[in-house]
Amino acid sequence: MDPEAVRRTLEPTASPEDISGSTPYDSFVISGAVRLEAAEHGRVLFSFLVTPRHASPQGYLLSGVTATLADQLGSAAIFSSVVGLSGVDLSDLGLSGLGLSGVSLEISLSYLDTATVGDEIEVEVKLLRAGKSVGVVSVDFRNKRTGKLIAQARHTKYLAVSSKL
Repeated sequence: MDPEAVRRTLEPTASPEDISGSTPYDSFVISGAVRLEAAEHGRVLFSFLVTPRHASPQGYLLSGVTATLADQLGSAAIFSSVVGLSGVDLSDLGLSGLGLSGVSLEISLSYLDTATVGDEIEVEVKLLRAGKSVGVVSVDFRNKRTGKLIAQARHTKYLAVSSKL
């Protein structure tokens, strides 16, 4: 898996101000608050710091932030794996991967523990399957300091790039 392909899929195509109805979640993903730590075929590692903007008034990481990241980071990992396997280089086409990474069929999340403001969260995305028309990843959210599992997601996508429909 090419780390640069993963980075390109997460590059913003618009600023938060350009997005109609922009939410804190949109700007969180777009703003670069999520760091790519490592990438290899079938596995991508990200991290981010929980800030007050992404927390409830009580200081806990909002579940919507976790769900958004499971969607965005899972999509990036699926897309970069499919592109890497097919040999297509989107930079030659002048495209980012976000619009071509398929359609989510299912995202399921289990919230197992809490994260609070100031916690560093590690997100590990593992490719479980990349077939002709469906891709599946698991997304684990862990407290970087304690190693404790905070949330676990499974994301299934219909791969429009490879589909003949």
